[in-house]
Amino acid sequence: MMAAAQMPKKDWYSILGADPSANMSDLKEKYQKLILMYHPDKQSTDVPAGTVEECVQKFIEIDQAWKILGNEETKREYDLQRCEDDLRNIGPVDAQVYLEEMSWNEDDHSFYLSCRCGGKYSVSKDDAEEVSLISCDTCSLIIELLHYN
Repeated sequence: MMAAAQMPKKDWYSILGADPSANMSDLKEKYQKLILMYHPDKQSTDVPAGTVEECVQKFIEIDQAWKILGNEETKREYDLQRCEDDLRNIGPVDAQVYLEEMSWNEDDHSFYLSCRCGGKYSVSKDDAEEVSLISCDTCSLIIELLHYN
């Protein structure tokens, strides 16, 4: 997983003007359009120096956004971090649960745990090692997923 220092709290999707549900080709199209628009070589020579500097900074930001969102692995890690940050803002953790305490669902290859409201917490096998907070699919309760070391 990417280190916290590598994962600034910027909304890379908004920098590209994209929705988080956008597919890779839509992200690439938005990136290419913006990177050409803000490329330093495409700027007019008669604009004030401050405007040129703003365009260069925007160009760098767009490039950083693409480096994260243009790679399936870093995009997945970024999306998981965004989801976890959103969950942290919803409310406190209701319980701490070890992955091994959760039940296995063979049909969709996920771990699940029943919530006291009747809903369930679930996490895919692929995400289980990377996710630390899981929300109930019915209520606003959140559990923290622990792993044995």
